[in-house]
Amino acid sequence: MSNPIRLVIFGRQGAGKGTQCARLVERFGVAHISTGDMLRGAVAEGTELGLKAKAVMDAGDLVGDDIMVGIVRERLAQDDAQTAGFVLDGFPRTTAQAEALTLILGDDSLHAVVDLDVPIEEVTVRMKARGRDDDTDEGIARRLELYEQETRPVLDWFASRDLLVTVDGFDEEAVVSERLFAAIDDRL
Repeated sequence: MSNPIRLVIFGRQGAGKGTQCARLVERFGVAHISTGDMLRGAVAEGTELGLKAKAVMDAGDLVGDDIMVGIVRERLAQDDAQTAGFVLDGFPRTTAQAEALTLILGDDSLHAVVDLDVPIEEVTVRMKARGRDDDTDEGIARRLELYEQETRPVLDWFASRDLLVTVDGFDEEAVVSERLFAAIDDRL
């Protein structure tokens, strides 16, 4: 393929983004770029941005747009993302980050922004089943509320640019994958 595929994936915690990203990597040969992995990588490599991010995280704060945009810019410049394309997972989280991504890539460079839509009731059940310490009823409700508050404006921002594709993520993994592939194929 001459043009590398460039995707962004959204979905509530517990929606199955990690599983579906692995399937997208397998199907399209793109790099899975997770902001969590990028932050850990930048910190481990001791890059200037990684050191800044580490200081912020060590203080218990959220890494700001300026650091996140810089880390994403560095990652998107690497060979695999340039030649094979990518699926961005966990970025952008704010409309300012979405605007920065458009500046980094250019206006018409994203093929699709996918919202993997799974009902709140279902992701709550899935998160409880994981059995993590922070997956209490209150913790789950707080994270889902924060996701709606912070992410809805970003999804609306992409929708206003005709990039948003909503995929029903409430089914068996393979069925969801087929829906996801079809939605992306439609955009290519």
